[in-house]
Amino acid sequence: MRYDSITEAIGNTPLVRIDPAVHGLRHIDLYAKLEMLNPFGSVKDRAAWHMAGPGLASAAERGATVVELSSGNTAKALALLAGMHGLRFKSVTNRMRVPEIKDLLLLLGAEIEELPGQSECLDPTDTDDPLTRFHQTLTGPDDTYLHTDQYFNPRNTEAHAAGTGPEIVKDLDGRAPDWFVACVGTAGSSTGVARVLREHDPGVRVVGLVAHKSDFIPGIRTIDEVHQVGLFDPATYNTIESVTADEAIDGMLTLIRRCGLLTGPTGGAAFHGAVRHLRPLDGELAEGERRTAVFIVCDRAESYLGYVRQRRPELLGRPARRHSASALSDAEVRAEAAVIDTAEARRWIEDGAPRPLVVDLRGPQAYAALHIDGSVNITDELFEELVRGGLPFSKRQPVLLACPVGEKSARYAALLTRMGHPDVRSLSGGIVAWRDADAPLVRD
Repeated sequence: MRYDSITEAIGNTPLVRIDPAVHGLRHIDLYAKLEMLNPFGSVKDRAAWHMAGPGLASAAERGATVVELSSGNTAKALALLAGMHGLRFKSVTNRMRVPEIKDLLLLLGAEIEELPGQSECLDPTDTDDPLTRFHQTLTGPDDTYLHTDQYFNPRNTEAHAAGTGPEIVKDLDGRAPDWFVACVGTAGSSTGVARVLREHDPGVRVVGLVAHKSDFIPGIRTIDEVHQVGLFDPATYNTIESVTADEAIDGMLTLIRRCGLLTGPTGGAAFHGAVRHLRPLDGELAEGERRTAVFIVCDRAESYLGYVRQRRPELLGRPARRHSASALSDAEVRAEAAVIDTAEARRWIEDGAPRPLVVDLRGPQAYAALHIDGSVNITDELFEELVRGGLPFSKRQPVLLACPVGEKSARYAALLTRMGHPDVRSLSGGIVAWRDADAPLVRD
Protein backbone atom coordinates (compact mmCIF):
# COMPACT_ATOMS: atom_id res chain seq x y z
CA MET A 1 0.00 0.00 0.00
CA ARG A 2 1.23 3.46 -0.88
CA TYR A 3 0.00 6.64 0.80
CA ASP A 4 0.53 10.34 0.20
CA SER A 5 0.20 11.09 3.92
CA ILE A 6 0.56 9.11 7.13
CA THR A 7 -2.98 10.15 8.07
CA GLU A 8 -4.27 7.91 5.27
CA ALA A 9 -2.99 4.96 7.30
CA ILE A 10 -5.31 5.73 10.21
CA GLY A 11 -7.99 3.07 10.58
CA ASN A 12 -8.63 -0.27 8.89
CA THR A 13 -6.89 -2.05 11.74
CA PRO A 14 -6.96 -5.87 11.92
CA LEU A 15 -9.53 -7.93 13.80
CA VAL A 16 -7.67 -10.93 15.22
CA ARG A 17 -9.21 -14.08 16.71
CA ILE A 18 -7.81 -15.02 20.12
CA ASP A 19 -6.83 -18.69 20.38
CA PRO A 20 -9.49 -20.49 22.49
CA ALA A 21 -6.65 -22.29 24.28
CA VAL A 22 -5.73 -18.91 25.76
CA HIS A 23 -9.12 -17.73 26.99
CA GLY A 24 -10.81 -21.10 27.57
CA LEU A 25 -14.23 -20.16 26.14
CA ARG A 26 -15.78 -23.16 24.38
CA HIS A 27 -18.69 -21.58 22.51
CA ILE A 28 -17.62 -17.95 22.09
CA ASP A 29 -15.18 -16.69 19.47
CA LEU A 30 -13.25 -13.78 21.01
CA TYR A 31 -11.73 -11.18 18.69
CA ALA A 32 -9.31 -8.31 19.37
CA LYS A 33 -9.60 -5.11 17.34
CA LEU A 34 -5.94 -4.03 17.10
CA GLU A 35 -6.13 -0.25 17.41
CA MET A 36 -2.51 -0.37 18.61
CA LEU A 37 -1.59 -0.68 14.90
CA ASN A 38 -2.78 2.80 13.99
CA PRO A 39 0.23 4.83 12.76
CA PHE A 40 0.67 6.86 15.94
CA GLY A 41 0.14 3.79 18.09
CA SER A 42 -3.35 3.95 19.58
CA VAL A 43 -7.11 4.07 19.20
CA LYS A 44 -6.89 7.83 19.81
CA ASP A 45 -5.39 8.39 16.35
CA ARG A 46 -8.88 8.17 14.87
CA ALA A 47 -10.45 10.70 17.22
CA ALA A 48 -7.49 13.09 17.07
CA TRP A 49 -7.57 13.21 13.26
CA HIS A 50 -11.36 13.41 13.12
CA MET A 51 -11.48 16.24 15.66
CA ALA A 52 -8.48 18.26 14.49
CA GLY A 53 -8.38 17.51 10.76
CA PRO A 54 -11.10 19.93 9.57
CA GLY A 55 -9.57 22.86 11.44
CA LEU A 56 -5.83 22.40 10.88
CA ALA A 57 -5.59 24.40 7.63
CA SER A 58 -7.31 27.48 9.05
CA ALA A 59 -5.36 27.09 12.31
CA ALA A 60 -2.13 27.17 10.30
CA GLU A 61 -3.26 30.33 8.48
CA ARG A 62 -3.83 32.21 11.72
CA GLY A 63 -0.91 30.64 13.62
CA ALA A 64 -3.11 29.03 16.27
CA THR A 65 -1.94 26.51 18.85
CA VAL A 66 -3.61 23.11 19.05
CA VAL A 67 -4.67 22.47 22.66
CA GLU A 68 -6.13 19.45 24.40
CA LEU A 69 -6.72 18.50 28.02
CA SER A 70 -4.85 15.22 27.74
CA SER A 71 -1.90 13.44 29.30
CA GLY A 72 -1.91 10.38 27.06
CA ASN A 73 -2.53 9.01 23.60
CA THR A 74 -4.77 11.83 22.38
CA ALA A 75 -2.03 14.32 23.18
CA LYS A 76 0.54 12.16 21.39
CA ALA A 77 -1.54 11.95 18.19
CA LEU A 78 -2.40 15.65 18.24
CA ALA A 79 1.24 16.63 18.78
CA LEU A 80 2.19 14.71 15.65
CA LEU A 81 -0.70 16.11 13.60
CA ALA A 82 0.07 19.66 14.74
CA GLY A 83 3.75 19.26 13.87
CA MET A 84 2.87 18.02 10.38
CA HIS A 85 1.05 21.32 9.80
CA GLY A 86 3.70 23.53 11.36
CA LEU A 87 1.60 24.20 14.46
CA ARG A 88 2.43 24.21 18.15
CA PHE A 89 0.67 21.75 20.42
CA LYS A 90 0.01 22.23 24.10
CA SER A 91 -1.08 19.46 26.46
CA VAL A 92 -2.92 20.81 29.50
CA THR A 93 -3.43 18.42 32.36
CA ASN A 94 -3.79 18.18 36.10
CA ARG A 95 -1.13 15.54 36.40
CA MET A 96 1.24 13.57 34.15
CA ARG A 97 1.17 10.13 35.76
CA VAL A 98 3.05 8.07 33.16
CA PRO A 99 6.65 9.38 32.82
CA GLU A 100 7.29 7.71 29.45
CA ILE A 101 4.31 9.52 27.93
CA LYS A 102 5.58 12.85 29.24
CA ASP A 103 9.04 12.22 27.80
CA LEU A 104 7.56 11.17 24.47
CA LEU A 105 5.40 14.29 24.26
CA LEU A 106 8.44 16.47 24.88
CA LEU A 107 10.30 14.57 22.16
CA LEU A 108 7.42 15.29 19.79
CA GLY A 109 7.75 19.01 20.51
CA ALA A 110 4.68 19.34 22.71
CA GLU A 111 4.36 21.95 25.42
CA ILE A 112 3.05 20.56 28.70
CA GLU A 113 1.19 22.72 31.17
CA GLU A 114 0.18 21.12 34.46
CA LEU A 115 -2.50 23.37 35.90
CA PRO A 116 -3.67 23.15 39.50
CA GLY A 117 -6.85 21.15 39.87
CA GLN A 118 -8.92 20.23 42.89
CA SER A 119 -9.43 16.67 41.68
CA GLU A 120 -7.48 14.26 39.52
CA CYS A 121 -9.82 14.77 36.55
CA LEU A 122 -11.79 17.55 34.93
CA ASP A 123 -15.12 18.26 36.62
CA PRO A 124 -17.08 20.64 34.34
CA THR A 125 -19.53 21.49 37.12
CA ASP A 126 -16.81 22.72 39.50
CA THR A 127 -16.36 26.35 38.55
CA ASP A 128 -13.72 26.86 41.26
CA ASP A 129 -11.37 24.35 39.67
CA PRO A 130 -8.60 26.10 37.67
CA LEU A 131 -8.55 23.24 35.15
CA THR A 132 -12.29 23.65 34.58
CA ARG A 133 -11.95 27.41 34.18
CA PHE A 134 -9.24 26.89 31.58
CA HIS A 135 -11.47 24.42 29.74
CA GLN A 136 -14.32 26.95 29.71
CA THR A 137 -11.99 29.61 28.32
CA LEU A 138 -10.89 27.32 25.50
CA THR A 139 -14.48 26.57 24.48
CA GLY A 140 -15.22 30.26 23.95
CA PRO A 141 -14.70 32.18 20.68
CA ASP A 142 -10.91 32.57 20.47
CA ASP A 143 -8.79 32.27 17.31
CA THR A 144 -5.65 31.77 19.40
CA TYR A 145 -6.34 28.06 19.90
CA LEU A 146 -7.68 25.05 18.08
CA HIS A 147 -9.25 23.22 21.00
CA THR A 148 -10.20 19.64 20.08
CA ASP A 149 -12.10 19.10 23.36
CA GLN A 150 -12.02 15.29 23.44
CA TYR A 151 -14.30 14.92 26.48
CA PHE A 152 -17.22 16.79 24.91
CA ASN A 153 -16.59 16.90 21.15
CA PRO A 154 -19.12 14.68 19.30
CA ARG A 155 -16.55 14.18 16.54
CA ASN A 156 -14.69 11.93 19.00
CA THR A 157 -17.65 9.55 18.93
CA GLU A 158 -18.25 10.05 15.20
CA ALA A 159 -14.70 8.91 14.40
CA HIS A 160 -15.60 5.45 15.68
CA ALA A 161 -19.13 5.44 14.28
CA ALA A 162 -17.63 6.17 10.85
CA GLY A 163 -14.64 3.85 11.11
CA THR A 164 -14.10 1.42 13.96
CA GLY A 165 -17.68 0.13 14.18
CA PRO A 166 -18.23 -0.46 10.45
CA GLU A 167 -14.82 -2.13 10.19
CA ILE A 168 -15.80 -4.65 12.90
CA VAL A 169 -19.06 -5.46 11.09
CA LYS A 170 -17.27 -5.82 7.75
CA ASP A 171 -14.61 -8.16 9.19
CA LEU A 172 -17.34 -10.31 10.76
CA ASP A 173 -18.87 -10.81 7.29
CA GLY A 174 -21.58 -8.20 7.77
CA ARG A 175 -22.63 -9.31 11.25
CA ALA A 176 -22.41 -7.51 14.56
CA PRO A 177 -20.85 -9.44 17.47
CA ASP A 178 -23.04 -10.69 20.29
CA TRP A 179 -20.91 -8.79 22.83
CA PHE A 180 -18.74 -5.70 22.57
CA VAL A 181 -16.40 -5.10 25.51
CA ALA A 182 -14.81 -1.65 25.85
CA CYS A 183 -12.77 0.24 28.41
CA VAL A 184 -14.26 3.65 29.18
CA GLY A 185 -12.01 6.71 29.09
CA THR A 186 -13.46 9.61 27.10
CA ALA A 187 -16.26 7.15 26.12
CA GLY A 188 -15.76 8.09 22.46
CA SER A 189 -14.82 4.65 21.11
CA SER A 190 -17.32 2.66 23.17
CA THR A 191 -20.20 5.02 22.33
CA GLY A 192 -19.43 5.28 18.62
CA VAL A 193 -18.84 1.58 18.09
CA ALA A 194 -21.90 0.56 20.14
CA ARG A 195 -24.11 2.85 18.09
CA VAL A 196 -23.09 1.18 14.81
CA LEU A 197 -23.24 -2.36 16.13
CA ARG A 198 -26.77 -1.87 17.46
CA GLU A 199 -27.88 -0.46 14.11
CA HIS A 200 -26.97 -3.87 12.68
CA ASP A 201 -28.32 -5.84 15.63
CA PRO A 202 -30.24 -4.17 18.48
CA GLY A 203 -29.47 -7.21 20.64
CA VAL A 204 -25.73 -6.51 20.90
CA ARG A 205 -24.67 -6.48 24.55
CA VAL A 206 -22.17 -3.76 25.47
CA VAL A 207 -19.92 -4.20 28.51
CA GLY A 208 -18.19 -1.05 29.79
CA LEU A 209 -15.04 -1.47 31.86
CA VAL A 210 -13.88 1.13 34.38
CA ALA A 211 -10.91 1.19 36.73
CA HIS A 212 -11.42 0.02 40.29
CA LYS A 213 -11.94 3.04 42.53
CA SER A 214 -8.65 2.52 44.35
CA ASP A 215 -6.60 1.91 41.19
CA PHE A 216 -5.07 3.83 38.33
CA ILE A 217 -5.08 2.24 34.87
CA PRO A 218 -3.83 4.50 32.06
CA GLY A 219 -6.61 5.45 29.69
CA ILE A 220 -9.45 4.17 31.88
CA ARG A 221 -11.53 6.17 34.33
CA THR A 222 -13.20 5.11 37.53
CA ILE A 223 -17.00 4.97 37.74
CA ASP A 224 -17.02 8.35 39.52
CA GLU A 225 -14.80 9.95 36.88
CA VAL A 226 -16.73 8.75 33.84
CA HIS A 227 -19.81 10.62 35.01
CA GLN A 228 -17.82 13.85 34.55
CA VAL A 229 -17.25 13.14 30.84
CA GLY A 230 -19.65 14.87 28.47
CA LEU A 231 -19.69 11.97 25.98
CA PHE A 232 -20.54 9.35 28.60
CA ASP A 233 -24.08 7.98 28.45
CA PRO A 234 -24.92 5.14 30.88
CA ALA A 235 -27.58 3.90 28.44
CA THR A 236 -24.79 2.85 26.05
CA TYR A 237 -23.82 -0.04 28.33
CA ASN A 238 -25.79 -3.09 29.37
CA THR A 239 -23.44 -3.40 32.31
CA ILE A 240 -20.45 -1.54 33.73
CA GLU A 241 -17.82 -3.53 35.60
CA SER A 242 -14.53 -2.57 37.26
CA VAL A 243 -11.04 -3.93 36.66
CA THR A 244 -8.04 -3.64 38.99
CA ALA A 245 -4.54 -2.62 37.94
CA ASP A 246 -3.24 -6.11 38.70
CA GLU A 247 -5.97 -7.65 36.53
CA ALA A 248 -5.07 -5.26 33.72
CA ILE A 249 -1.42 -6.23 33.93
CA ASP A 250 -2.31 -9.94 34.08
CA GLY A 251 -4.41 -9.55 30.91
CA MET A 252 -1.61 -7.59 29.28
CA LEU A 253 0.88 -10.37 30.01
CA THR A 254 -1.44 -13.00 28.56
CA LEU A 255 -1.93 -11.10 25.31
CA ILE A 256 1.80 -10.39 24.99
CA ARG A 257 3.16 -13.82 25.91
CA ARG A 258 0.44 -16.09 24.57
CA CYS A 259 -0.92 -14.13 21.61
CA GLY A 260 1.99 -12.01 20.40
CA LEU A 261 -0.02 -8.80 20.89
CA LEU A 262 2.27 -6.12 22.29
CA THR A 263 -0.54 -4.38 24.16
CA GLY A 264 -0.55 -1.89 27.00
CA PRO A 265 -2.51 -2.25 30.26
CA THR A 266 -5.75 -0.90 28.75
CA GLY A 267 -5.86 -3.75 26.25
CA GLY A 268 -5.02 -6.13 29.08
CA ALA A 269 -7.93 -4.77 31.11
CA ALA A 270 -10.27 -5.21 28.13
CA PHE A 271 -9.17 -8.83 27.63
CA HIS A 272 -9.39 -9.71 31.31
CA GLY A 273 -12.80 -8.04 31.70
CA ALA A 274 -14.12 -9.73 28.56
CA VAL A 275 -13.11 -13.23 29.61
CA ARG A 276 -14.37 -12.71 33.16
CA HIS A 277 -17.76 -11.49 31.91
CA LEU A 278 -18.14 -14.12 29.20
CA ARG A 279 -17.03 -17.21 31.10
CA PRO A 280 -20.33 -17.87 32.97
CA LEU A 281 -22.32 -17.04 29.82
CA ASP A 282 -20.21 -19.48 27.82
CA GLY A 283 -21.13 -22.22 30.28
CA GLU A 284 -24.84 -21.64 29.61
CA LEU A 285 -24.57 -22.21 25.85
CA ALA A 286 -25.54 -25.60 24.44
CA GLU A 287 -23.19 -27.76 22.44
CA GLY A 288 -23.02 -26.51 18.87
CA GLU A 289 -24.08 -22.93 19.70
CA ARG A 290 -21.59 -20.24 18.59
CA ARG A 291 -21.39 -16.65 19.73
CA THR A 292 -18.95 -13.81 19.01
CA ALA A 293 -17.37 -11.11 21.17
CA VAL A 294 -15.02 -8.23 20.34
CA PHE A 295 -12.77 -6.11 22.53
CA ILE A 296 -10.36 -3.29 21.66
CA VAL A 297 -6.59 -3.37 22.12
CA CYS A 298 -6.07 0.36 22.58
CA ASP A 299 -2.32 0.89 22.48
CA ARG A 300 1.16 -0.60 22.88
CA ALA A 301 3.24 -1.75 25.85
CA GLU A 302 6.39 0.33 25.42
CA SER A 303 4.99 3.49 26.99
CA TYR A 304 4.02 1.71 30.20
CA LEU A 305 7.21 0.04 31.40
CA GLY A 306 7.44 2.50 34.29
CA TYR A 307 3.83 1.77 35.19
CA VAL A 308 4.58 -1.96 35.25
CA ARG A 309 7.85 -1.43 37.12
CA GLN A 310 6.01 0.45 39.86
CA ARG A 311 3.24 -2.12 40.33
CA ARG A 312 4.87 -5.42 39.37
CA PRO A 313 8.64 -4.93 39.63
CA GLU A 314 9.28 -8.69 39.63
CA LEU A 315 8.20 -8.79 35.98
CA LEU A 316 11.21 -6.62 35.12
CA GLY A 317 13.73 -8.51 37.22
CA ARG A 318 13.37 -6.41 40.36
CA PRO A 319 12.39 -7.47 43.89
CA ALA A 320 8.66 -8.05 44.38
CA ARG A 321 6.62 -5.56 46.42
CA ARG A 322 6.75 -6.24 50.13
CA HIS A 323 3.67 -4.22 51.02
CA SER A 324 0.88 -3.40 48.59
CA ALA A 325 -2.32 -1.45 49.20
CA SER A 326 -3.81 -2.62 45.91
CA ALA A 327 -3.44 -6.26 46.99
CA LEU A 328 -5.99 -5.75 49.79
CA SER A 329 -9.54 -6.80 49.04
CA ASP A 330 -12.42 -4.38 49.55
CA ALA A 331 -13.57 -6.47 52.50
CA GLU A 332 -10.13 -6.20 54.12
CA VAL A 333 -10.12 -2.44 53.61
CA ARG A 334 -13.56 -2.09 55.21
CA ALA A 335 -12.53 -4.28 58.14
CA GLU A 336 -9.14 -2.74 58.89
CA ALA A 337 -9.26 0.93 57.86
CA ALA A 338 -10.17 3.48 60.52
CA VAL A 339 -12.31 6.04 58.67
CA ILE A 340 -13.48 9.32 60.18
CA ASP A 341 -15.69 12.08 58.77
CA THR A 342 -14.79 15.74 58.38
CA ALA A 343 -16.17 16.82 61.75
CA GLU A 344 -14.20 14.12 63.61
CA ALA A 345 -11.08 14.93 61.61
CA ARG A 346 -11.30 18.63 62.46
CA ARG A 347 -11.65 17.86 66.18
CA TRP A 348 -8.70 15.47 65.99
CA ILE A 349 -6.52 18.05 64.24
CA GLU A 350 -7.50 20.85 66.63
CA ASP A 351 -7.45 18.92 69.93
CA GLY A 352 -5.23 15.91 69.32
CA ALA A 353 -2.25 15.42 71.63
CA PRO A 354 -0.10 14.89 69.76
CA ARG A 355 -1.61 16.53 66.70
CA PRO A 356 -1.98 14.08 63.80
CA LEU A 357 0.22 14.45 60.78
CA VAL A 358 -2.11 15.13 57.85
CA VAL A 359 -0.83 13.52 54.63
CA ASP A 360 -2.45 14.64 51.36
CA LEU A 361 -2.02 11.92 48.71
CA ARG A 362 -3.16 14.00 45.72
CA GLY A 363 -0.95 15.34 42.96
CA PRO A 364 1.11 18.49 43.62
CA GLN A 365 -1.07 20.69 41.42
CA ALA A 366 -4.28 19.66 43.16
CA TYR A 367 -2.55 20.15 46.52
CA ALA A 368 -1.31 23.61 45.51
CA ALA A 369 -4.83 24.66 44.55
CA LEU A 370 -6.43 23.83 47.92
CA HIS A 371 -5.37 21.75 50.90
CA ILE A 372 -5.82 21.35 54.64
CA ASP A 373 -3.68 23.83 56.53
CA GLY A 374 -0.53 22.19 57.91
CA SER A 375 -0.83 19.08 55.77
CA VAL A 376 2.10 17.61 53.84
CA ASN A 377 1.86 16.49 50.24
CA ILE A 378 3.10 13.00 49.35
CA THR A 379 1.63 11.78 46.05
CA ASP A 380 0.12 8.32 46.14
CA GLU A 381 2.85 6.96 43.82
CA LEU A 382 5.62 8.20 46.11
CA PHE A 383 3.70 7.08 49.20
CA GLU A 384 3.43 3.60 47.71
CA GLU A 385 7.21 3.52 47.25
CA LEU A 386 7.76 4.63 50.85
CA VAL A 387 5.41 2.00 52.24
CA ARG A 388 7.18 -0.79 50.37
CA GLY A 389 10.21 -0.19 52.57
CA GLY A 390 8.21 -0.41 55.81
CA LEU A 391 6.30 2.04 57.99
CA PRO A 392 7.14 5.56 56.78
CA PHE A 393 6.20 7.17 60.14
CA SER A 394 7.01 6.61 63.78
CA LYS A 395 4.37 4.59 65.60
CA ARG A 396 4.19 7.45 68.09
CA GLN A 397 2.97 9.83 65.37
CA PRO A 398 -0.79 9.71 64.65
CA VAL A 399 -1.54 10.05 60.94
CA LEU A 400 -4.59 11.28 59.00
CA LEU A 401 -4.55 10.32 55.29
CA ALA A 402 -6.53 12.29 52.69
CA CYS A 403 -7.04 11.76 48.96
CA PRO A 404 -9.61 13.16 46.48
CA VAL A 405 -12.62 11.05 47.56
CA GLY A 406 -11.37 8.83 50.39
CA GLU A 407 -10.80 5.61 48.43
CA LYS A 408 -7.02 5.42 48.27
CA SER A 409 -6.55 6.88 51.73
CA ALA A 410 -8.74 4.14 53.22
CA ARG A 411 -6.73 1.50 51.42
CA TYR A 412 -3.45 2.89 52.75
CA ALA A 413 -4.92 3.28 56.23
CA ALA A 414 -5.81 -0.43 56.21
CA LEU A 415 -2.34 -1.37 54.98
CA LEU A 416 -0.49 0.74 57.57
CA THR A 417 -2.73 -0.67 60.30
CA ARG A 418 -1.89 -4.18 59.11
CA MET A 419 1.81 -3.24 59.18
CA GLY A 420 1.53 -2.32 62.86
CA HIS A 421 0.87 1.42 63.02
CA PRO A 422 -1.45 1.96 66.03
CA ASP A 423 -3.20 5.18 64.97
CA VAL A 424 -3.66 5.93 61.27
CA ARG A 425 -7.04 7.08 59.95
CA SER A 426 -8.58 7.97 56.59
CA LEU A 427 -10.65 11.08 55.83
CA SER A 428 -14.05 9.84 54.66
CA GLY A 429 -14.97 11.36 51.30
CA GLY A 430 -11.53 12.91 51.01
CA ILE A 431 -10.78 16.53 50.20
CA VAL A 432 -14.01 16.74 48.21
CA ALA A 433 -16.08 15.98 51.34
CA TRP A 434 -13.95 18.38 53.39
CA ARG A 435 -14.59 21.13 50.83
CA ASP A 436 -18.32 20.36 50.61
CA ALA A 437 -18.57 20.65 54.39
CA ASP A 438 -17.12 24.19 54.14
CA ALA A 439 -14.15 23.15 56.27
CA PRO A 440 -11.19 25.53 55.88
CA LEU A 441 -8.80 24.99 52.98
CA VAL A 442 -5.74 27.03 52.05
CA ARG A 443 -3.92 27.49 48.75
CA ASP A 444 -0.26 27.95 47.93
